[in-house]
Amino acid sequence: MKKNKLFVPLVILLMGLPLVGCSLPITGTPTPFVFPTPNLTMTAIFSQPVSLPPTVTPAAGPSPTGEPVVIPTQVPQNPTVTPPPQVIFTPVPSATSTSSGTSQPGVSAAYFSTPPTINGIWSDWNTPQLPIGHIVFGANKWKGASDLSAAYRIGWDNTNLYIAVKVNDNIYSQLLSGATLYKGDSLEILFNTDPASASSTQGLVESDYQMGISPGNPTPGNNPQAYLWFPADKAGSQSSVRIAVVAMTGGYRVEAAIPWSIFGVTPASGQQYGFAISVSDDDQPNTAVQEKMISSAANRKLVDPTSWGLLTLSQ
Repeated sequence: MKKNKLFVPLVILLMGLPLVGCSLPITGTPTPFVFPTPNLTMTAIFSQPVSLPPTVTPAAGPSPTGEPVVIPTQVPQNPTVTPPPQVIFTPVPSATSTSSGTSQPGVSAAYFSTPPTINGIWSDWNTPQLPIGHIVFGANKWKGASDLSAAYRIGWDNTNLYIAVKVNDNIYSQLLSGATLYKGDSLEILFNTDPASASSTQGLVESDYQMGISPGNPTPGNNPQAYLWFPADKAGSQSSVRIAVVAMTGGYRVEAAIPWSIFGVTPASGQQYGFAISVSDDDQPNTAVQEKMISSAANRKLVDPTSWGLLTLSQ
C-alpha cells in the first residue's frame, strides 16, 4: 500500500509537465501594427499650402436697383507687373507729397469764392493744370498721346467739388450708360473720406467712393451722366452732379460740379481726402469694351485706397 501511494503523485506530476510547457512564450514574427488612415483634418494639416492670387477682386452681386454691381477695372492677378509707360504731354507743376494713410503724392484743390461756370470750358479757372499721366490698364493697346492722354483742374467751395478735364482721344466711343458706362469713353473718380485709416489690405469700405462720368452717348455732350458704383448701398445714377461736355478736334472736355452731400462730408480748408481721377478709353465704335485706362495715380488699384493719392482743400 505504501508503494501505491507514492506512485499516484508521481504519475500526476509527470502528466502536468506538458501543461506547464504550453504556457511558455512562442517565438516568431509578430503581426505588424497598422496606423489608421489619417482623416480629412490631419490630411489638411500636412498637405502642401494652396497658392492664392495676391489680390481677390470682389465678386459681383445684385445691387438694390437690381442691376449688377460692376468692378470697372480688372485687378492684375500677377504680383510682378512691369510698370507701364507714362503718357507724355506738356509738363505741369509737380505735386507736393503729403503724409497720410496713402503712399501717393498729394495735390491741392483751390477754393472758389465765385464758382466756375459749368460749361465744359476751363478758361475761368486759375488753378494749376495737373496730369492724368499713368497707364494703369491696357498698356499694350496704348498708341500714343493722341490715342489717350488727359489733364485736369480741381477746386471746391462749401457746396461742391469742381473738376474740369481735357481728354485727347482720337476715337470717341460710348454706347452704354448707368452701371456699364465704364466700357466706353468715360471718367472715373475715386474718393476716400478717411484716408488716415486707409489700408492696402482691407479693400473698399463705406468711406470709399467710386463714381463714373459718361461724357455722352453716343456723342460727347449728348445726355452726359454720373453713376456711383460704390458704396453699393448708394449705387445708382447721380442726377445732382452737374455736367457739361464740349467736343473738340481729337477729344473732348468735361466740367462737373459734384455736391459734397454725395460723399457725406462738410468741407473745410485743410481737410484731406483720398483721391484719384482716371480716364477709360474704347477705340471700337461698334463694341462696348474698356480697352485701357490712364490715371492721376501711378499705382492706382481699385481695391487699394492707399494707392489713390491725396487731395488737400486749400483756401
